[in-house]
Amino acid sequence: MQKAWTTFAIGLLAFVSAIDGEAAETKAAEKAKAQPNIVVILADDAGLMDFGAYGGEAHTPNIDALTARGAMFTQFRASPLCSPSRAMLLTGMDNHLTGFATIPEVLPSEQRGKPGYSMALEPGVLTLADRLRGIGYRTLMVGKWHLGEETNAMPQAHGFDRSFALAASGADNWQKRPYIPYYKDAPWYENGVEAELPHDFYSSKFIVDKMIAYLDQTDQSKPFFAYLPFQAIHIPVQAPADLIAKYKGRYAAGWDVLRRERQQRAKALGLVPPDAAMADLPPGYRHWTDLSDADRAVYAARMEVHAAMLEAMDHHVGRLIAHLKANGQYDNTIFVFASDNGPEPSRGDDNHLLRAWHRVVGYHVGLDGMGGRGSWGFIGPEWAAATATPGAWFKFYATEGGVRVPLVIAGPGVAATRIDTPAMMTDIAPTLLELIEARVGGGAKGIRPMTGRSLLPVLTGKATSTYAKDEVRVIEVSGNTALYKNDFKITRSVLPLGDGRWRLFDLARDPGETKDLSVARPHLLTEMVADYDAYAVRIGVLAMPEGYDSAAQTLRNNISHMLENYPWLYGVMAGMMVLTGLVAWGLFRALRRSFRRTAA
Repeated sequence: MQKAWTTFAIGLLAFVSAIDGEAAETKAAEKAKAQPNIVVILADDAGLMDFGAYGGEAHTPNIDALTARGAMFTQFRASPLCSPSRAMLLTGMDNHLTGFATIPEVLPSEQRGKPGYSMALEPGVLTLADRLRGIGYRTLMVGKWHLGEETNAMPQAHGFDRSFALAASGADNWQKRPYIPYYKDAPWYENGVEAELPHDFYSSKFIVDKMIAYLDQTDQSKPFFAYLPFQAIHIPVQAPADLIAKYKGRYAAGWDVLRRERQQRAKALGLVPPDAAMADLPPGYRHWTDLSDADRAVYAARMEVHAAMLEAMDHHVGRLIAHLKANGQYDNTIFVFASDNGPEPSRGDDNHLLRAWHRVVGYHVGLDGMGGRGSWGFIGPEWAAATATPGAWFKFYATEGGVRVPLVIAGPGVAATRIDTPAMMTDIAPTLLELIEARVGGGAKGIRPMTGRSLLPVLTGKATSTYAKDEVRVIEVSGNTALYKNDFKITRSVLPLGDGRWRLFDLARDPGETKDLSVARPHLLTEMVADYDAYAVRIGVLAMPEGYDSAAQTLRNNISHMLENYPWLYGVMAGMMVLTGLVAWGLFRALRRSFRRTAA
């Protein structure tokens, strides 16, 4: 009898244990199923008002729809250059703490290899992919990386299961071709191995095609983190001809008119106060009426391609969204959309070195075929300043046109809202981790902590701002600096456009940075400069070399790399020097004979 009861008890316990086990498995499966996916979409060199929801001219219905159903941020700041912003986005850390204080193309030799300036993600720096893979996510990346080119610096070494990455700052959008002499080729890598591109390659299309393939090929039982850093609208500005045709004539009135149009739309949308003054063009820049009729036609066409490239990017984002909807994953996916910095001001028609290199590799900057294969498209500084409206200046500088860009967060747990309080690029990573209820802290020994703030209290309505009014927020890249405190901002810009002097602005009243208050409020300026000095010491910001000029440094770095990439140029240069010497010697001898005859 005792044995029978024992057997019965053991059986009952086994039955209960099995039920508990099944319940636990069911609960775990439900939790895994409920864990939201994450899609991060990063535009390249897009200004605050380039997309339709923010008042732009381009047709961007898919990003506009995400904006309508999610949180639209109007006071978001990135860094003024791409690598620092990408490092901040992926790590949640100040760029100087990641290894990307700046970008390699503008790095002076005095800073090369120093802590924070290594141009690679440094030991102890975790990316979102590292953190998410550690909690069971598939981690996928396709697009522009620009966070190191060595094998141990590529995405697969920083948490990504699958990646197809452009290591450079940019490349052609139609074929595997470099876009500046700094690069010998277009360094695309799949999972750390150099890769070729398909015959029908167009960057925005390819980025979405490959991401969809990765989503379909990887473990469907796991949630995913998909990072899509697009090339649009980085130089070379290129787009399909049918989309370019849609914007024919839209920009014929010129950049002065566009600046006024965007300023008025900014006021209507509440992006600036109703009485805000319009930001000035940078010193020495042309007005539309200064151009010849032929030049106006060419520059108007450049902006048509620019708008078309934005629309092409949006179209392919729409294909990704349609794929997620078809698979039933859309409603459980958090979307983040942002730009890495403001508009690109560089030209391709005023640089002898670049023009010579274009001839070598087969680029042109003319009207015929603009935006297609072989076209090196750009918009130039005047259009860049216009598209940066209502901010001043553009990419490279920590003026508002260089750092104030769009940010949208949409998906489960995020209500449709508009957020007019500050947010920084470093805030995205901790926000995403908190949204999915993952650990945010540094954790293991040797892991550097995030410096960004979670925006979740603002997204859920539990707080009106992530930052207290008197808290300091700082941006610094290659000497171009901004510090925000209360409604005020101090900014400093280096050559070629800046003079290295601190200026003080009241952004609540003057978001275009038109009225410098440094003389009127010297004590506030002194206080904020002291705040910056304390930040620089704490974070490890290096002073720029005397007379540093970002454009001149870029030219030096390009020449250095071009000579490495094309060693035969040494022979050409030596031949030119010999020829120049022979011509000079011949002229000297002719002048000497002439002088002697005259003297006789």
